[in-house]
Amino acid sequence: MLTRAEKDVIIEGLNKKITDANAIFLTNVIGLPSNDANALRKSVRDADGTLVVTRNSLFSKAAAGTDAEELLSGLKGTQAVAFAFGDAPGVAKALKECGKEFELVELRGGLLDGKALTPAEVNAIADLPSRDEMLGTLLATFNAPISAFARVLNAIKEQKEAGGEAAPAAAEESAE
Repeated sequence: MLTRAEKDVIIEGLNKKITDANAIFLTNVIGLPSNDANALRKSVRDADGTLVVTRNSLFSKAAAGTDAEELLSGLKGTQAVAFAFGDAPGVAKALKECGKEFELVELRGGLLDGKALTPAEVNAIADLPSRDEMLGTLLATFNAPISAFARVLNAIKEQKEAGGEAAPAAAEESAE
């Protein structure tokens, strides 16, 4: 049995996590084998998040006065809360991947930037590419015109070295 002081420390810690988190996701990990639960916690940690399981009343008291008050008050049954401090899609993806392996783990809702999310919206967020994948795609998009220009210049250089005329000059002559 927890003492009042221990409960207050837990509530303070949860309140700090709620206010610092970019996103909060409700799920369930009760009944998950120990090694698999540890693997899930590790994958959530790798995505710059944390997974917390505690009493619903402590979640409710910690959420009082925050954006998550509606989401975390009045919870029934076993709940786990995943907090995303960096990459919200990464944390949701870790939960969804674990849910594919085990029916016990399901996304029950969440909160992103103060907006409540339905389970369908949380699944949509989990389907998004991770931050690193998005940055890679953006970088490739920025580099595409430069790469194409470099390939054209290289082709012209190779053609001149082979003794032929440059491709644009040949196109001008055929147009006349």
